[in-house]
Amino acid sequence: MSSADSEGDWRRRTAYYALALAGIMMTYAVAYDVGMLVWEGEEVPFLHSLQVVVETFTTTGFGSDAPWEHPWMNVLVIVMDLTGVVLIFLALPLLLFPLFEEALSTTPPLEAREELADHVVVCSFSPRTEVLIDELEAREIEYVIVESDLDRATELHETGRPVVHRDADAIEGLEAARLSDARTLVADVDDRTNTSIILTAREIVRDVQVISIVEDPEREHYHRLAGADTVLTPRVLLGESLAAKVTTNISSELGDVVEITADFELAELPVHRDSDLVGRTIAESEIRERTGVNLLGAWLQGRFESPPSPTTTIDGSTVLLAAGREEQLQELRERTRSGLRRAISGKTIVIGYGDTGRTVSEVLEGRDVPYTVVDRADKPGVDVVGDATEPETLTEADVEEARTVILALPDDATTEVATLVVRDLGPSAEIVARAEETENIKKIYRAGADYVLALATVSGRMLATTILEDEEVISLNTQIEVVRTPAPQLAGQRLEETRIRSRTGCTVVGVERDGTVVTDLGPEFRIEANDVLIVAGTDEGTNRFTELAE
Repeated sequence: MSSADSEGDWRRRTAYYALALAGIMMTYAVAYDVGMLVWEGEEVPFLHSLQVVVETFTTTGFGSDAPWEHPWMNVLVIVMDLTGVVLIFLALPLLLFPLFEEALSTTPPLEAREELADHVVVCSFSPRTEVLIDELEAREIEYVIVESDLDRATELHETGRPVVHRDADAIEGLEAARLSDARTLVADVDDRTNTSIILTAREIVRDVQVISIVEDPEREHYHRLAGADTVLTPRVLLGESLAAKVTTNISSELGDVVEITADFELAELPVHRDSDLVGRTIAESEIRERTGVNLLGAWLQGRFESPPSPTTTIDGSTVLLAAGREEQLQELRERTRSGLRRAISGKTIVIGYGDTGRTVSEVLEGRDVPYTVVDRADKPGVDVVGDATEPETLTEADVEEARTVILALPDDATTEVATLVVRDLGPSAEIVARAEETENIKKIYRAGADYVLALATVSGRMLATTILEDEEVISLNTQIEVVRTPAPQLAGQRLEETRIRSRTGCTVVGVERDGTVVTDLGPEFRIEANDVLIVAGTDEGTNRFTELAE
């Protein structure tokens, strides 16, 4: 219900109550006037009778004619007293409480600020757009959220988010968000509404960048026909990311890397459960001494640690973030892989055959990786039909012999249980899992997963990369983000003095100065005013660094 409808209901209730109250008071005034004449033998003006009733109902004073001699007159006064009390208590929840709530509540605005320009219009608020918004705020890029749900719009407004309470697929809604002066529109409601938003946006302005989110990949074509410049399919993106973990592990390639210079790269390297690194501390592993790479950080059960403590123990769910030359990273990669490595033909099991699982299967098929598909529904492409949380289903899929298990399930609670079952039946299998909600990542890790990617993080980061293309945002197809950004606030300081790692959890992996990238950075390296820093860390960490540096 909209705020206008709510206000209308309150006004109607108030009018009905006022009419009923006036009728009851007039009735009692007539009864009192007649009672005084018949039972007390005293004739009083009608206006006096009405005054007695008003004083009784409002408890401001009564009894000017007391004491009454006749019993029926006393009964009438008692009934009037009780009626007044009931009407007062009735008025509190019906009229006064809503009035107080309305006075104390924060009403979301219907219009964005007039001076708003070169901003991003976000329709509407979701976990993936929240990732985008964090990136925008860190880079001080203005935005406004168009939200049709009153409760959500109110909550966003109360937390300080710029929001307008409007329908995003209406001309009035997008005009209220100053779309004509915006740089980008993001449509993230549902497939049908997003199509309507795109058409409405193109009716208002032609040159704004329009990015649409599509849940059903088959509708991507129609969003482009409607006028979207970029169409993102989150579940397909996530499927490609999950599959990349498998194909990278069975190939001789490093997979996703960020090239800092021609001979200096950054990569994320998952540690296999039977790697010779498992069970050793960072210090005992002698990674730098034996490979020459710089160990920048490590994911430990879903928690990023930068720099990793020398006493941190590496386990089968650890993911290392390292920088170095390609041959150095290749050497570390060999150490992270299985010491008793199974044959390349080892089976991969894909659990869940929705958009994400189907994409994973297509990538595996294209790379000639043998796989088995498990799903609850019997449909083309599914090899084993059954519940992935039941041991019998996974036994039928030969999970005990699996090299890798990819959990592409849409429900996190099911993923958690399936992870436990897979880990119990196949203790040496590598488990790569999808998380629908970012907050569930740690639980899936605790259940036994080796690598977890969240749908909101992958799609939200892709949104940020698309919009902030000119802002030098570089994203690994992993859990780490790399940004290039000037740091005027840090000019003149040595790296040791900046305490960037302790303050943000990020690591400076390179500094671009006069067209040359410097990667040999010691604690005494001094930052100059025109330097561009290349920083690696989590989304939250790089956002904190951007705020610190600018």
